Amino acid sequence: MMIDRERSALWVIDVQGALLNQEHDWQRMLDACIWLVELAKRLGVPVLASEQYPKGLGHTHPDLLESMAKEPATVAVGKQVFSCVAANCFAGVAAAERPQVILCGMEAHVCILQTALDLRAQGREVFVVADAITARDKLDIDLAIERLRAAGATIVSKEMVGFEWLRAAGSPEFKDFSVNFLQ
Repeated sequence: MMIDRERSALWVIDVQGALLNQEHDWQRMLDACIWLVELAKRLGVPVLASEQYPKGLGHTHPDLLESMAKEPATVAVGKQVFSCVAANCFAGVAAAERPQVILCGMEAHVCILQTALDLRAQGREVFVVADAITARDKLDIDLAIERLRAAGATIVSKEMVGFEWLRAAGSPEFKDFSVNFLQ
């Protein structure tokens, strides 16, 4: 199965200030999430974002929030349940019902994993962007990816997402992609 921009939504999970600088290779993850949001915006793919207990963990990183504000994205605040599905973060948001969900953010072994498992239990196609997730410990990232794959989630890179959203070269969208996203 390939990612289809008409059938997919990008979910940005809990990229918040208080934990961010404790995360493994956090700047790479943040940059990759911004890259995905910017590309989604250009291609008309909906973006949804969550925040885990913002009172204690802070809000979405300002650079990411700025990218999402241009979208505009749907940002759910105040979840305390780890899974976005179990927390009903996006209840009533039509884009949340798309059959394909692309996940990025943190933490890989907690909120990403539990959201993905719940989405798979609903029969949804789940794509986890390996270069756009993180956790405090690299081992937790590796174990989460192993478990996600075993549960039927497809592990992808941000460029795989981009090329599948575009499908072909030769369009003005592809030219924009190659000039602005493939440096």
